Amino acid sequence: MDNPVRNAIVRGMEQKSDILIVGGGLNGPATALALARAGLSVTVIDAMPDGVQAEEGFDGRAYALALASVRLLRRIGVWDRVADDSQPMLEIKVTDGRAGERPSPFLMHFDHAEIEEGPMGHMIEDRFLRRALNDAMAEADGVTVLRGRKVVDQMVQPDAAVVTLDDGRQVPGALLIGCDGRQSGTAQRAGIRRVGWGYDQTALVCAIRHEQPHHGVAHQFFLPQGPLAILPLPGRRSSIVWSETSARAAAINALPEAEYLDVLRPRFGRFLGDISLAGQRFAYPLGLSLAQFFVADRLALVGDAAHGMHPIAGQGLNAGLRDIGALAQVLGEARVRGEDIGAINVLERYQEWRRFDTATLAMATDVSNRLFSNDNPLVRVARDLGMGAINALPGLRRRFIREAAGLTGDLPELMR
Repeated sequence: MDNPVRNAIVRGMEQKSDILIVGGGLNGPATALALARAGLSVTVIDAMPDGVQAEEGFDGRAYALALASVRLLRRIGVWDRVADDSQPMLEIKVTDGRAGERPSPFLMHFDHAEIEEGPMGHMIEDRFLRRALNDAMAEADGVTVLRGRKVVDQMVQPDAAVVTLDDGRQVPGALLIGCDGRQSGTAQRAGIRRVGWGYDQTALVCAIRHEQPHHGVAHQFFLPQGPLAILPLPGRRSSIVWSETSARAAAINALPEAEYLDVLRPRFGRFLGDISLAGQRFAYPLGLSLAQFFVADRLALVGDAAHGMHPIAGQGLNAGLRDIGALAQVLGEARVRGEDIGAINVLERYQEWRRFDTATLAMATDVSNRLFSNDNPLVRVARDLGMGAINALPGLRRRFIREAAGLTGDLPELMR
């Protein structure tokens, strides 16, 4: 006998896509493009109204894209759109010290010349990457974008996941993918809990101009209050990701521009000459957040919806792109075999591939932040000697360089 309630729901539904993606930031569009490339139809639901993300000041971050991530973006038709606005990272220098003092003589120095594949990665600003992803989605066959719409409910049927939008529409798909960040409503509605904690640290983010060229060198200075990353951008500009205690960060971010720079200069040093701000300032609270499960019945989580970590190693977006590569491969192979792409046994292949790797990376960033964000003299001696030992051993140093380039571990096809 027909179910009249279900029949009424079906009659009010939009046309079914293979995939529903909730979240239109960076991971959502990248997931859509990777899955469309695998022959799947995709609907992306983006709560942001049309045009908001295209504004110059929407997000001040820049991303250190590992070489493996650049490969994925090239495969999904995005990289050629942003390559001219990117900056290759040719070297990484890691040092320890205090503001206003000379850094420790023990450092780690990674040079791309020690591997065969080229630059370890590229720096790209959010404004360029976000625009390129949205432009690629607009041109992609099989991708539909619903902008300015929020998901208010979701349910699972035997052959579909169905989301209800804030305008009353219901949209079905064989699989629902949450790309909606650390506070993922998709995960919450599915009953997936999270574990994690805050660091009582806030990242102060801005771009600066400097007198001297950076030569494609990225710097990571470990200071007692938190790490300071100086990441090269095109021209004589660099992106700053500067971690402070949250109370101190709020006070610094409220300062006028000249006073803000007065606080930054002793931490930054004079090695690139005088500095000035090149755009707006931003602040982002820092913490660790891991979903207990990456999948459920007809549901998968990607990127920050699955795992959010400290930016100390610059791996947040790179980890999300690995998720995308793995999920696209699992679903593409399932489609070719004629399997139900939303079946839990298919989705568990993705979870098995990614959960251990991301948990290990999250714990590594957590331990590194706790190890380096303190001024204990005994700990300082131990970590300085450790960095010096790594730098003195070519084989170990090369391993770290390949790790920074994203070339280790079980890489998805899109990253090979």
